[in-house]
Amino acid sequence: MPRVLWTVWVLGAAVSLFEEAALGQVSSVNCDSTGICDGHSKSLNFIPSGLPATVKSLDLSNNKITYVSSSDLRGYVDLQALKLGSNRINAIQEDSFFSLGSLEHLDLSDNRLHNLSSSWFRPLSSLKFLNLLGNPYSTLGKRSLFSHLTNLRILKVGNNCFTKIQEKDFAGLTFLQELEIDASNLERYEPKSLKSIQNVSCLILHIRKPVFLQEIFVDILSSLECLELTDTHLNKFHFSEVSINKTNTLIKKFTFRNVEITDNSFNELVKLLSYASEELDIEFEDCTLDGIGDFGISVRDALKDLRKVETLTIRRLYIPYFYSFYDLSDLYSFVGSVKRIVIESSKVFLVPCSLSQHLKSLEYLDLSDNLMFENLLTNSACEHAWPLLQTLILKQNHLTSLKKIGEALLTLKNLTNLDISKNNFHPIPKTCQWPGKMKYLNLSNTRIHSLTRCIPQTLEILDISNNNLDSFSLIMPHLKELNISKNKLKTLPDASFLPMLLAIRISGNIINTFSQEQLDSFKKLKTLEAGGNNFICSCEFLHFMQEQQALAQILIDWPGNYLCDSPSHVRGHRVQDTHLSISECHRAALVSALCCALFLFILLTGVLCHRFHGLWYMKMMWAWLQAKRKPKKAPHRDICYDAFVSYSERDSHWVENLMVQELEHFNPPFKLCLHKRDFVPGKWIIDNIIDSIEKSHKTVFVLSENFVKSEWCKYELDFSHFRLFDENNDAAILILLEPIEKKAIPQRFCKLRKIMNTKTYLEWPTDEAQQEGFWLNLRTAIKS
Repeated sequence: MPRVLWTVWVLGAAVSLFEEAALGQVSSVNCDSTGICDGHSKSLNFIPSGLPATVKSLDLSNNKITYVSSSDLRGYVDLQALKLGSNRINAIQEDSFFSLGSLEHLDLSDNRLHNLSSSWFRPLSSLKFLNLLGNPYSTLGKRSLFSHLTNLRILKVGNNCFTKIQEKDFAGLTFLQELEIDASNLERYEPKSLKSIQNVSCLILHIRKPVFLQEIFVDILSSLECLELTDTHLNKFHFSEVSINKTNTLIKKFTFRNVEITDNSFNELVKLLSYASEELDIEFEDCTLDGIGDFGISVRDALKDLRKVETLTIRRLYIPYFYSFYDLSDLYSFVGSVKRIVIESSKVFLVPCSLSQHLKSLEYLDLSDNLMFENLLTNSACEHAWPLLQTLILKQNHLTSLKKIGEALLTLKNLTNLDISKNNFHPIPKTCQWPGKMKYLNLSNTRIHSLTRCIPQTLEILDISNNNLDSFSLIMPHLKELNISKNKLKTLPDASFLPMLLAIRISGNIINTFSQEQLDSFKKLKTLEAGGNNFICSCEFLHFMQEQQALAQILIDWPGNYLCDSPSHVRGHRVQDTHLSISECHRAALVSALCCALFLFILLTGVLCHRFHGLWYMKMMWAWLQAKRKPKKAPHRDICYDAFVSYSERDSHWVENLMVQELEHFNPPFKLCLHKRDFVPGKWIIDNIIDSIEKSHKTVFVLSENFVKSEWCKYELDFSHFRLFDENNDAAILILLEPIEKKAIPQRFCKLRKIMNTKTYLEWPTDEAQQEGFWLNLRTAIKS
């Protein structure tokens, strides 16, 4: 029993782990709303389940899938594209694709399928593209795989192990736009195997040895429009005449990729080319010419029939014995009809003058990525050379002088387009000479820092992108298109220099802004590409960019490439989606409003201070803070005076002539502190008042109308208010020198008013008989 339970637990755990793995694999496949699911390079071990039933495209390439079961793709009836390339699939169940009647694209390349089954493809009636390359099968099976694929247009089959092409392999196929066969190690070709396909537009053939090349060529010649040979060794190739009407052939293009050719095999190759139709296009890419140009007399005779060649393309041609190479006089007899020649990355440094003169029909010449120099260009463009040439491309060579290039090309009377990009032309001379019909000039990636009148004035299109230009001040009266992107411009060019401009590309500079006025100055401007600049997203710029509906028709890269560089909090945001706050957009108005508000606040504060004695309270607060720093009550040994007398200067006669006489000349005498006599010279008057009150036993206030109006009396009374009244003692003695109405006492002296209401005070009598009693009471109060 325990063993049974243990087995059940293990099985349950395994199922759980499998379900978790399946859920994890489903989550690694990204599906969008249109039904396109991307799961390539996700290390998937099997086709995930649980995908949307409406999936239309499923990419599971470059994973680790080994098996396709009948249930993996069941239910995906809308699936149109299935990519299973670069996996480890070694088996597919017979009915795995049964429900995929809508499938149009199937890629099973680079897997481990040793055997192919026709039952896989029988349900795929809508299939247009099928790729079976890179699987280790040696044949396409015993039955025809593709007989039910009536809509198939592109078919790719074969691998390094593919050794046999059988007659039944392609039976049932009526029309293919493209057929690619990897038969690098082909050992057997059954006659008419490809003839079963009624119509093949383009054949791409990977075949190392050309043993069966002629048979294949004959089988498809009647319908073929383009033939591409790849990885072929034509060193020993021999082509025999075939009994076929050359006038019925349709071949328009021959392409040779990674093909090895010798002088002798070139002669045979020419025979192959003779079966082409008019306007022939020949392309050599990554080929090797293992010879010295000794083509022989036989090829001269054959070349007479090749005047139909119009386009010749050579890329990365390698000639091991180049320095032993003959001249090209053997080819002169057929190059007269060639209209387009492209020779790229082939170390060409010279086109001989005699060859140039024989290229009488040449209209387009591309010598990109070679070793051309100005001095040798003069020889190539000699008198009567390239008389009909309209387009010359010399980009990425070793050119350094615009002046010499212009002079060398003066013989090309019909030259309109010149591309000399990816050279080094710094600096540019002030003036140059150019052919009179120049309309297009490409100077991109040439490290130029400035422009001069060396640039032809006849140009209609100028490309000066990817340079170090910080301004454009060149008058170009006929220019219609200008590409000045990826430079260092800070603003748009002056429109007055470019009156005919229709299109301008100025992206990738350091432009901060542009305005409606600048755009309106270009009267004929139709398109502008200005993305990728360092835009300052000010309120004015944002309003202009977002509110102008017609602007979207001019800006061809709007809105994706227009990003804010500043302010910092919106850096990286799209201009279209950026919005600034009101404070940022109306800063001047906001500052003005704040200044006005501040002015009104200060004015109101001043009025209130004046009305409610605010200044006085401030002064008192400061003085009170100073006073608080001193001891609240002086020690007894520090008392120097019996009384500090606070009075108005206008009442000094009464104080000095009566009060001082009665008190200081009494026995025993009283010591009074008078500001006029006892204040320390040079000491701050506030400190003098505070110290005098603190060093006096009593403080006598001589109250009168003059006292109430006196500023310093107010201070003395105030400090007595703070220091004495707050201590709840009777240190203050009030003498009413003359009657004072209570309303004359300021409201801020609230405690004084209260004391006058609650405590008695001494009132100076006008009757002399009563004055003696007044002095007696005063002496008693001071002593108390």
